[in-house]
Amino acid sequence: MPPAPRTAYTPPRGGKVEITVTINGTAHTADVEPRTLLVQFIRENVGLTGTNIGCDTSSCGACSIHLDGEAAKSCTILAVQADGAAVTTIEGMAAADGTLHPMQAAFMENHGLQCGYCTPGMVMAATSLLAENPSPTEEEVRIGLEGNLCRCTGYHNIVKAVMACAES
Repeated sequence: MPPAPRTAYTPPRGGKVEITVTINGTAHTADVEPRTLLVQFIRENVGLTGTNIGCDTSSCGACSIHLDGEAAKSCTILAVQADGAAVTTIEGMAAADGTLHPMQAAFMENHGLQCGYCTPGMVMAATSLLAENPSPTEEEVRIGLEGNLCRCTGYHNIVKAVMACAES
């Protein structure tokens, strides 16, 4: 079932707004400026730095997270818009005992990274892609990851990793 649409937000005049966002299963409450981006809240308020800031313009995907189960670029969402939402970051993908999520393991086993900067966003986008399409073709994987840039690889091993995860 798709998430309920969020209501329009009208910021107060001056001051901060109290929000509560559940990140990786833990509720985090903080007073934030209405202009605070979700990626800033995740990194600066919560201290989870696996979600990277690459462009601040929604063009690279390094900041990809799951917002209420859907892949989203956290540099384009205000923290106040995520009030009451459930967010999963790359840190929340592995099991409590440290066992990697199957997508993380597939990236590792198939060398789906080089410098690693884009990897958290790629893993989040790829996981969402497989949730929507569990048996994608190579072309569908490439199209599904179009919003995530990697400046180091030729995408071959990234696509190979996603395909391997889909087959497992």
